[in-house]
Amino acid sequence: MRGPTFLLNFLKEPVLAVQEFFVLTGNALRNIFRKPHYSDDVVLQMDSIGVGSLQIVFMTGFFSGAVMALQMSRALAQYGQVGKTGSLVSLTLVRELGPVLTAIMVAGRNASGMASELGSMKVTEQIDAMRALGTDPVQKLVTPRLIATCVMLPLLTVIADFVGLFGGWVISSLFLDLTSRQYWSSAWQTLEWNDVLQGLLKPLMFALVISMIGCFYGLRTTGGTQGVGRATTQAVVTSTVLIFILDLLITKIFVFQSS
Repeated sequence: MRGPTFLLNFLKEPVLAVQEFFVLTGNALRNIFRKPHYSDDVVLQMDSIGVGSLQIVFMTGFFSGAVMALQMSRALAQYGQVGKTGSLVSLTLVRELGPVLTAIMVAGRNASGMASELGSMKVTEQIDAMRALGTDPVQKLVTPRLIATCVMLPLLTVIADFVGLFGGWVISSLFLDLTSRQYWSSAWQTLEWNDVLQGLLKPLMFALVISMIGCFYGLRTTGGTQGVGRATTQAVVTSTVLIFILDLLITKIFVFQSS
């Protein structure tokens, strides 16, 4: 009898956490269509998440495209197909590297920020005071962050894709002796609507995970300042792992449909 009891106690907390996460996500999604909408908070979060992340997105996208061009050209040179470098760079960026790397950067910057901000409010009892005044904390704090992340992350991903293509073009022009026309025509002609759809659907799903994981751990923070640091770490690690899991699932769906 001791074994089943131990297993039940071991699974109780993670199962409860998953349940609370889905309840919070459902409430946040439902609040999108309910008043009040707190549009000022949404705009503020868009500025923080979108404009604030532009610098790291530019750097990540550019160097990712440059590295991809160098690596792909080396492999293609064995078959005399260096001119196809643009094709492989664009496909890799639009399908995988652009959405995933951008989401990881945003998760490291904003999921941690959401968890620490809401966690600080939780341990200082500001959220309890908000409830006492009749304000729904999910409507006021979680839903604006969800909306802002879902709007800005796909836009940041598009920017990262273009900057990455530009980085690949710089490398192709300087080191691979490819003309601009060769590179860009190869990059654009290889893309299909399925690739673009896949590259936009992924960041939308990643945005949902990043925002909700950050808010979830922030609202569950306990234990003072140490709890805030613990919630921040958990938010970044969990959202990063879920990004890779979702990437695999979405890629499998698109590969299955195209086959």
